[in-house]
Amino acid sequence: MTSGHDVTIDELDRKLEEAFPGRVVRKDLVHKLKVGFSIPVYVLEYLLGKYCSTTDDDQIKEGLQLVKSAITERVVRADQGELIKARLKRSGSMKIIDLVTVTFDEKDQGGKYWARLATSGLEKVHIDEDYVEKYERVLTGGVWSNIELVYDETIIHGNVTRPFVIANMKPIQIASARIDEWIEGRQKFSREEWVDALLRSMGYEPTHPDFTWRVKMLLLLRLIPMVEKNYNLIELGPRETGKSFVYREISPYAILLSGGQGSVPDLFGWKNRKDKPGLVLKNDLVAFDEVAGSHFKNEANKQMFKGYMEQGSFSRGDDKGTLSAEAGIIFNGNIDGDVESIARTSHLFAPLPETIRNDTAFHDRWHAYLPGWEMPKLKPEHFTPHMGFVADYIAEIFHNGLRPLNYTDTYDACFSFGNHVGQRDRKAAVRTISGLVKLIHPDGKCTKEEMAEYINLGLEMRRRVKEQLKRMNPIEFSRVNLSYLDKENGDEFIAECSEIGVTKLIPEGPMAPGDVFSIGWDTTLGRVMLFRIQVAAIPGSGKFKIVGLTSKSIRESAQMAYNYLRVNSKKLGLEQDIGSYDLNIQVMSPGHGKEAEDMGVAFYVAILSAIVKKPLAGGMIILGEMTIHGVLSRVEYLGDRIRVAMDAGAKQVIIPTTNAADFGGIPPELLDKLRVEFFSDPMQAAFKAISEA
Repeated sequence: MTSGHDVTIDELDRKLEEAFPGRVVRKDLVHKLKVGFSIPVYVLEYLLGKYCSTTDDDQIKEGLQLVKSAITERVVRADQGELIKARLKRSGSMKIIDLVTVTFDEKDQGGKYWARLATSGLEKVHIDEDYVEKYERVLTGGVWSNIELVYDETIIHGNVTRPFVIANMKPIQIASARIDEWIEGRQKFSREEWVDALLRSMGYEPTHPDFTWRVKMLLLLRLIPMVEKNYNLIELGPRETGKSFVYREISPYAILLSGGQGSVPDLFGWKNRKDKPGLVLKNDLVAFDEVAGSHFKNEANKQMFKGYMEQGSFSRGDDKGTLSAEAGIIFNGNIDGDVESIARTSHLFAPLPETIRNDTAFHDRWHAYLPGWEMPKLKPEHFTPHMGFVADYIAEIFHNGLRPLNYTDTYDACFSFGNHVGQRDRKAAVRTISGLVKLIHPDGKCTKEEMAEYINLGLEMRRRVKEQLKRMNPIEFSRVNLSYLDKENGDEFIAECSEIGVTKLIPEGPMAPGDVFSIGWDTTLGRVMLFRIQVAAIPGSGKFKIVGLTSKSIRESAQMAYNYLRVNSKKLGLEQDIGSYDLNIQVMSPGHGKEAEDMGVAFYVAILSAIVKKPLAGGMIILGEMTIHGVLSRVEYLGDRIRVAMDAGAKQVIIPTTNAADFGGIPPELLDKLRVEFFSDPMQAAFKAISEA
């Protein structure tokens, strides 16, 4: 069946209309009507749900005319504020749809509530206190409502005429959204059909080839904060992937903050101000858009933020004591570049503000890190023209029906967690599992195979957090192999993050002579970085040239190693005259490091390897700095370097003996797959490295 609006009605459309009559709407109609009106999708869909919840083309045409009339008559454009005032004065009353926000002026005659209508721009509108108490959300983010306005020029307040009065107010919402009907309707769909129905409700067309099953599941993860209490989610990825859309459009119980919005008083309320209770108290989630622009400079405020993310409670320091809230925290931000390279050489929290970028305690509160780089950049063909649930209906189901449910123990019948899963990891994973079960199986019943998929996804999202924490503090966060076990047969499955260890930076086989990897401390970036040194030695007159990374510290380190080799070449038994070679040295950093002053031994070995034309063994890292006399320095941040070495694909690391005592403080997990060799002087390092080839 094809409608007059060039949409082919498919089987899923028919099943949705049959199972949920009056609760579904054609999603493409929203985009056609939204142009020119500053109202969220759920307001438009409220009207479409009343008049166009059908697949019948004639009824849709008729319903669209009614919706357009309602919009024309009641929805105010931003430039019509003065026109509204004039019409209201002339007619005495009128009905409009607008966003009502309320402030409380405690200095005004013992306390007075004033309403503001956001789109029409009306200020100082009288509103009955009963409406404020009944619809408290007007004090926080505001409520879109059907409003009856009255003009009464006899009302004088504070010697000023205040003629605008809200005579009647009815928030835009579905009359009823019963969870038992939702669960009953769900039984008529397969799992795949139901997931597709949810995606269409978000506005996406799930039959497009870009929406693989993996992408579909990641899109559903964005909905978990709406159905799971106190769920903290971070998503960083490229622009134009729809990271913030669902939090802006689908639910009145979600609030999206952008730019510098979201101060601690905004989030947790103002002291002794009952009209400023805080966004976390009145919303199911608070999402931060473009979080790189946010600031967490005040340490006390940051601690309050961390405490809330951990415990779901906070204290404002007033007489109200400790307050509990259920809103989740969502960070959305942009991340550019080669994610796999960044993941192995730095960490994936790097785009966040400097004040929290390397704060492990802050990031340990995330229940899930959604890999936004796996999401397709949105194109027109990604948006569905088919039926999906009316946004306000699904928002009510999420808020009043699914959110109170608790499915955090549903995995326990068949599975348990591995020994790397700590208490915070378990808490994070089971909340992700519970959220997915609520969304896909609202009755709490799924197969063992389906549950295994949800457990794996929950552990993966948490492991991505732990992997970044390990890069900041490899000693404290070394246990990252999050796994689950099948209780029936004891099989263990480790959740993998695709961006970790897919492409090893260090080749396994022997490299060309003069090709050496090392890990140096980059003083400009404040962390250890992987470096690659490539030396070519050709007969000449002793010329010495460095290209690539040529900072002063790198040039001095290379020159020192070269001078030491020239002085001590006879001790090595070299027949070649070091001064009879021209050396071309290239220094690179796969992770975009800039400089390092502690790679002298690596330079020494690389130059020697190039001159004798013997390669190092594959998978080798050489650590250590030396003086012009060959005296070795203790390697700092050894745990960090070993972690970078392992992630880059190293099989063997050669380390000064002065660091032998440091290995007692390094967890065995960091050394499981790494062979360690010690050397007491640069010549011994060269002998062990080159002789292994």
